[in-house]
Formats: sequence, structure tokens, C-alpha cells
Amino acid sequence: MPHARSFAQVDVFSTQPLCGNPVAVVLDGAGLTDGEMQRLARWTNLSETTFVLSPTTPEADYRLRIFTPHEELPFAGHPTLGSARAWLDNGGIPRQAEHIVQECAAGLINVRRTENSLAFAAPPLIRTGTLDDEYLARLTAALGVKPDRILAHQWVDNGPGWAVLQLPTAEEVLGLEPDLSLIPDEMIGAIGAYPDGSDHHFEMRSFAPRCGVAEDPVCGSMNASVGQWLTATGGAPSTYRVSQGARLGRAGSIEIIADTDGTVWVSGAATIYIRGAVTL
Repeated sequence: MPHARSFAQVDVFSTQPLCGNPVAVVLDGAGLTDGEMQRLARWTNLSETTFVLSPTTPEADYRLRIFTPHEELPFAGHPTLGSARAWLDNGGIPRQAEHIVQECAAGLINVRRTENSLAFAAPPLIRTGTLDDEYLARLTAALGVKPDRILAHQWVDNGPGWAVLQLPTAEEVLGLEPDLSLIPDEMIGAIGAYPDGSDHHFEMRSFAPRCGVAEDPVCGSMNASVGQWLTATGGAPSTYRVSQGARLGRAGSIEIIADTDGTVWVSGAATIYIRGAVTL
């Protein structure tokens, strides 16, 4: 029988009200089928909808399933932080006071909380390396980028399937007008630098037509994997800030912090704006 389940909608990666990336969180996903979860995710029409479940391993505080309007993802960034915030707000008590462990299809994800933000540890990359010439040509054609404007390119896949192009400037990233009909099954991003002295080091955009999301407003998983790439290769300092979402009327702000042991943390605000119940 359908029954009411605790529900929250959380705005992630912005300190400005309603200017980040929202995630819908069902705080009691027990007993729901895959099809029921997918149907709700399609209905909310957000980039992701998540379902909190009991963990299957003693190391985890809870288990999370993550759905886009089209498919389930093994991992995603802003849903991780938004779901952690909603779980804490709903009375969740982590085994360690300032350290939360999320179980998901990609494994165990560590989340740490500070006074004003949450941060997740970037999961391992499952695919790395430069893009082959044929694939790169398809992406540049779809994004409308001239090949000589690409500084670097890389697979940065930590589950969703991301690849990224690095352009010389943030202005060029903001100016992209992609034709996603040319790459309907891809997950692609672009990053470019701001001038020295700017509030942010980089501008990022993330396009996810494969998941039914033309452009993700603020993408934690891509920032995580790009952060691993750039900090490991010297393409960025060990701590830097990324702006994302301006072309969609958002004001996303993400901080990347690479520890000396190589762990990359993705940090940002997570604010609950809707609390209630959803009947499923």
C-alpha cells in the first residue's frame, strides 16, 4: 500500500538562496522497486533524485541510490552532499561525530562536515587517459570548439562517464553553445580559467544528455574527478574554487581541496528548502 515517506529538497553548492543544484531526497526508500524509484526521478525532473536505505555494511551510516530522469547512477556529487544534509536533518546520527560514511554502488564515500559546509572525498577514477582523436573530434564539433583552443582533454570518469575539455579561458566556457543532438549518449564537461585575482579559479560546465539532463547546474562528480586530474598534474593548486551554473541563472561555488595524501575533497553549501512527505 502507498504510504507517506519523509522527503526533502536540498539546494547544493551555493550560498545564495535557490541558486545551486537541487536534489530531491526520499529519506525512507525501503520497499520501493527500481521502477518506482525511476518513476519518481522522472517526475521530479531534477538532475538527480535519491533514496536513503539501510546500509548493507557495518562501516556505512546509510545506503544511497541515485537516479537521474533516465537512469540510476553509481555515484553523483551534489546528491551525496544534499542527501547527507537531509539525513542529518532527519535525525541521522553518524558513527563518528564529524564524519559520515555513505554506501552507494560506487562503494563507500566519506563525507565530512564543518560549521558551514559539507565535503565528500572524491571516489577513485574508473577511467582515465586522454581522449582518442575520433572521439575528441565528435566532442569539439558538438561543442563548437576549434581544436586549437583545447589546452588538454581527459577521461575523468568516476561512475557517470565524464570526459572533459580544458579551454584557455572561463569566458570561452561560458560562451559555449553546444549541439547535444550530435552527442546524445555522452557525458561531457568543459573548464577554463579566470584571470588571476578573480573570486574563482575556474568556470565549469557539465553536459549530460545521456542522463536526460542537457546541462547540470552544478556538478559535484565532475568537479571531483577534474580536481583529481588537475591537482595531480599541476594544472591547478592544491586548493581552488570553481564557479558553475551562470548560464542557467545559478551561482554555484565549489571548493576543491587536495590533501597531502592525495585525497581530493569537494566542498560546498547544502541548504534544505523543502521538508515534508511524499506518498509512494
